[in-house]
Amino acid sequence: MTQQRIENRRQTLAVNAQPTGEIFAALALMGAATAVSAALLARRRHPPASRDLPMRLARGPFLLPASPVVDERGAGRAARRLNRAAGTIATSVLIDSAMEHYRGAFENKAMYTPLVVSALTILASFHGHKDRAARAHRGRDVIYALAGLTGAIGTAFHVYNVGKRPGGFCWQNLFYAAPLGAPMAITLAGMTGFLAERVRDNAPGTVPSVLGLPAGRMVAAMTGVGLLGTTAEAGLLHFRGAFHNPAMLLPVTVPPAAAALLGAAAGGVAVRPRPLTRWWLRFTAFLGVAGVGFHAIGVARNMGGWRNWKQNIQAGPPLPAPPAFFGLALAGLAALGLLEDNPDD
Repeated sequence: MTQQRIENRRQTLAVNAQPTGEIFAALALMGAATAVSAALLARRRHPPASRDLPMRLARGPFLLPASPVVDERGAGRAARRLNRAAGTIATSVLIDSAMEHYRGAFENKAMYTPLVVSALTILASFHGHKDRAARAHRGRDVIYALAGLTGAIGTAFHVYNVGKRPGGFCWQNLFYAAPLGAPMAITLAGMTGFLAERVRDNAPGTVPSVLGLPAGRMVAAMTGVGLLGTTAEAGLLHFRGAFHNPAMLLPVTVPPAAAALLGAAAGGVAVRPRPLTRWWLRFTAFLGVAGVGFHAIGVARNMGGWRNWKQNIQAGPPLPAPPAFFGLALAGLAALGLLEDNPDD
């Protein structure tokens, strides 16, 4: 009898180890989404003004000393890219906070706030994407500032939620209480939108600046910080999952390398070509898309799979979280465009 139970158990484990149709569907969806994002990110971009530098400096048989050549439309293009990045991050926040706060039954009415603010941020970002004016928009500035404030207040709420539980700031509470880093995602969306408006609000023909600093360097540095913060949140949750899938190491290794490359760009020569940084940021963006597919597989592996989606999308890995890397990678690519189109050295 015991031998029969062992054999039945072995057969059950063998069946469960085989991919289900739902997992195959998730893999197909992940492949299609990755292919589409790859095509969009690999599109030929407008050639930077710095590539025409030798021709523009030619004067008879001599070459004048090199000086910055500014692409008058570069700031507008970069601002719209940053608006798209802010909208992508805000979309991730909207869906993620809706799912998490629904699981918490909206016990505190303030839990509706990130939904409203992230929705407004998406609308503001779409408006900025369509706006070609070379000036900041006051309404969008207000919404982006509100997003930043919402993230800061939300972080305080989550810190309080963890601290008041039995055991305080222990691993158990950090894993399963309100996620400490989640509210900062809406702050990242607001920060990216704020940078978009500051980049836009520069006189045509001048090197764009943000708070008195070159815009390309400022955006690169701030995006690098955002990548590191998002990596810390992903690292905590993947540590909770014991990194049982080797792919779980990618979100804690690829984005920090992208942040380091952006840091080097922020402090280096603006006109220097940076193909490695550009392609690494594209890989980071692909990671944000592929992560949704991996999380979908995680949901499918729970009992009932997608047939029991109402429970499993809340109990499984969060589907909307990885696209935050996609949005930050877009901001990093915008920073590289600013550095190339508007050299300040």
